[in-house]
Amino acid sequence: MCFPPHVPFQPPQSDGHKTSDDPRISSAFCKMAFSRGISAVRPSSPSPSVSGEYRDTPEISTASETEDDAPPSHAVNVAPRWNESKSTIWKLTATFWCAIVMGANDAAYGAIIPYLETYYQKSYTVVSLIFLSPFVGYALSAILSNLVHQNLGRRGIAVVAPSCHVTAFAIISTHPPFPVLVVFYVLIGLGSGFHNAAWNVWIGNMANSNEVLGFFHGFYGIGATISPLVATTLITKVGWQWYSYYYLMTGGAALALIYTAAAFWDETSNKYQQENASLTGDAGGALSQTRAALTHKVTWICAVFLFLYGGIEVAIGGWIVVFMTNVRHGGAFESGMAETGFWLGITVGRFVLGFVSPRIGEKLSVAIYILFAIALELIFWLVPEFIVSAVAVSLVGFFMGTIFPGVVIVATRMLPRNIHVAAIGFAAAFSMGGGAVFPFMIGAIAQAKGVTILQPILLAMLAVALGIWTTLFWLPQREVSHQV
Repeated sequence: MCFPPHVPFQPPQSDGHKTSDDPRISSAFCKMAFSRGISAVRPSSPSPSVSGEYRDTPEISTASETEDDAPPSHAVNVAPRWNESKSTIWKLTATFWCAIVMGANDAAYGAIIPYLETYYQKSYTVVSLIFLSPFVGYALSAILSNLVHQNLGRRGIAVVAPSCHVTAFAIISTHPPFPVLVVFYVLIGLGSGFHNAAWNVWIGNMANSNEVLGFFHGFYGIGATISPLVATTLITKVGWQWYSYYYLMTGGAALALIYTAAAFWDETSNKYQQENASLTGDAGGALSQTRAALTHKVTWICAVFLFLYGGIEVAIGGWIVVFMTNVRHGGAFESGMAETGFWLGITVGRFVLGFVSPRIGEKLSVAIYILFAIALELIFWLVPEFIVSAVAVSLVGFFMGTIFPGVVIVATRMLPRNIHVAAIGFAAAFSMGGGAVFPFMIGAIAQAKGVTILQPILLAMLAVALGIWTTLFWLPQREVSHQV
């Protein structure tokens, strides 16, 4: 045999004819091949690359050629499944725990605000700074998230994000002076921003991403449902101070740090850059990817929409206890349960409607859910009964629950994959920014006009959000299959 063992030789066959077995012909062919090099006999059929993807090329790649060349435009990218390995399942459950911690933090504001007013002797407007200060952290996360991914990989997010939470919760549990409290809520915003950008993108690129994202945000809802109940019970029934709740939050964040760091330890910066290089042809800079994301209309539409959505969600969760106490004249415990009902509605909606939305279409389903929320918000406003209001706000939560994951799915299907982290991180930061700015604004207005202004403001925000969302229907769709 004239070819080395590691380069199997199969002489080309002409169509419909058997290759001659004459040894003289084979010998002559071998000499000709070696005189011209292996490239002289390269087959013209597609050949597998190192990664297992196929390239349409007339030549076999050699050692001198780059093995991580970008696939052709018609190549099929197979999305990973959530259950393809034990490692993936472990990572996914780690993100679910992070979602529980984020939800438990965000939903606790509404239950704790009345006690912050009493403890620090501050007005609505001043206490509302705990909504506004995380916005600084969210804005920083929008700038830094892609940089952390490029330099530290998902491992970096898994360490940095929960570390921010552990530090902030531990300091808040010492009930520091109010200015210090406000500063450390910035750190909470930074950690939540990192979590949201990283895990929404990672899950959003999986097969069956709508359902899996529904579970991720559903676990956020579980944390948000439990926390008002726990905080209200500990304060009103057990006699704890408001800051005692943050002992529990510190423990939960510490567990998240250990869990996510262990699960994502193999997700290094090199691995992340290789994944993106295989999609874009070069790793690119984090800042250039962020700039590229901001050139797409979809990024800005989703960001502004989520700015309003985040404001609506946190404004309801943050001020519902005050509204139900002062306007619907409910007791402290009953009003706290109304907030629990809202977050429970969000949780159930995310688990249930995540299976409905793909059948309707993500863009259309989001518009339909907003219309239902507007109708229920009108009932909440116009029917002055405690029970009716509690049921209506729970149903508002049900229909709003799956909107955020729906937006993430739409964005991942309309934007190039190499800018997903930058674009969704930017939009998620806007969502959290809305969750900081609008509750603060409502608190400032409520100080002057009373908390009854909550409902008309929420209705106006829902209407504007619906108008912004409908602009996506006029943009070209760049569908990427997530069902493999």
